[in-house]
Amino acid sequence: MITVATWNVLHRVHAENWYEDVAARWPDEGARIAAVTARVTERTEQVIALQEVSGDQLASLRLALPDRTFQAMRYQRLPTPRRVPSSLLDGGEYLVVLTDEPSRELEAESFAQDPGKGALVVDAAGLVVIATHVTGDRRRAAQFARLTELVSATTAHATVLLGDFNTDRASVAAGLGDGFVVAEGVTGGLPTRPRESGAKSQHIDHVAVRGAHITDLTVDDMGGVSDHNLVHAAVTV
Repeated sequence: MITVATWNVLHRVHAENWYEDVAARWPDEGARIAAVTARVTERTEQVIALQEVSGDQLASLRLALPDRTFQAMRYQRLPTPRRVPSSLLDGGEYLVVLTDEPSRELEAESFAQDPGKGALVVDAAGLVVIATHVTGDRRRAAQFARLTELVSATTAHATVLLGDFNTDRASVAAGLGDGFVVAEGVTGGLPTRPRESGAKSQHIDHVAVRGAHITDLTVDDMGGVSDHNLVHAAVTV
């Protein structure tokens, strides 16, 4: 059994461009970065996937977690401030996988349809982990197809996908197709992406597997340091 988690930590530029409440609650990005790092440091999961990680956030995490193995992919597209100048020293955006044991990168790519989204494929002690962030519009169909290709290209028996899929569980299951299982959330559990209004799903961060079983899926409140909550589960291979 391997414990896993996924969390979109919210890139500062996206927060400011899209008027996210998090930016107003945390006017000092350095303080927010420290708060995000503190929450990740508290986690005990063996594999943690993070999305929307700024370069500054990545540096903070590396400093705080010297015993973790880091795999990180920088997207081809740099987030562009549209409203206010960015306070970040490194405004790049990364997909990150942290493991408590040695791991190695197998593949890393921005999606062809959206260079600001992508997938990072990691071998974590024989379990293939794919961290991903999928676009929230019709482009995701091709991205789901690419994810299934990446899974098929591995020789491992078991694969787990962790990430922000920007859509509900049923749509993820349909997009990935046969052979994949997408974990169901706890009835009445916390949303992974809380929203006060709008018709979009509030459950868009998921754990999916092929050749494995998922148990104990739970969403943890992250105290408003991001617009997402953290999802964690146990994967049995």
